[in-house]
Amino acid sequence: MEVLKYLLKYKNHPTVDMVFNELHPSIPTLSKTTVYNTLKLLEESGAIQSLNIDEKNVRYDADLSSHAHFRCKTCGKIYDISLEEEKIIQQSNIKQSVLFQITECQVYYKGYCKDCLTD
Repeated sequence: MEVLKYLLKYKNHPTVDMVFNELHPSIPTLSKTTVYNTLKLLEESGAIQSLNIDEKNVRYDADLSSHAHFRCKTCGKIYDISLEEEKIIQQSNIKQSVLFQITECQVYYKGYCKDCLTD
């Protein structure tokens, strides 16, 4: 439950290591394996989603609303971007296709955030 609470409270799209490092001081018996298994279980149950926007680590997000993600190439921060999934599907004409049944859509953008552009 603490892993889910962390994901709901912080919108930083954490990795397994980030969740572990944050929770371990208050839960000394916590292991990385437990964090990994908990995140996997939460994802399988549909409570969270995993993101593959980071080439090195899987990130996790408890926000299941339709939105895209932006990853800064300099600082690595991941931001949520409001997005209407239906508009993307309509623009691509995939919705009308008999070849696909869409069950989810993930959109990623990469570039430079405003903080890194001013540095």
